[in-house]
Amino acid sequence: MLLVSSMDKMWISFGSMGCMFMAMLLMFFVKNKFSNRILKFIFGLIAYILLFIGFITMVYIIFNPTKA
Repeated sequence: MLLVSSMDKMWISFGSMGCMFMAMLLMFFVKNKFSNRILKFIFGLIAYILLFIGFITMVYIIFNPTKA
């Protein structure tokens, strides 16, 4: 298992929150602003991929021990 320092875990968690925030914004635009079905699909897929990346990195942060 890869041990990371506390500061590295902080930056990884900020990146994860950023991915989740971007996914939220993209889903808002997909639901309310886009009318083209192809653009809706593309941006919706990007949003779900960002949400999945954010989830996986948060799980990694929560269950990975910190280097002393």
